Amino acid sequence: MVFIIRKIEAALLELGASLEDVVRTRIYTTDITLWSEIARAHRRFFARVRPACTMVQVSRLIDPDMLVEVEVEAIRET
Repeated sequence: MVFIIRKIEAALLELGASLEDVVRTRIYTTDITLWSEIARAHRRFFARVRPACTMVQVSRLIDPDMLVEVEVEAIRET
């Protein structure tokens, strides 16, 4: 999860935004029993921002080795 958020952070920085601009996250996991570990990582990066968050279990992701996928929405004031 930390790896994923770091990749998101890098993509946002390329666009002139940051994790501070994230208003919503959606987390998809193939193993909901990992929810507390996933939530802990989410909180580590978004504790100050506190975006709306949804976490759901899915039967599988595009790559069978993937356990978590994260989608974010960010709004940057210009």
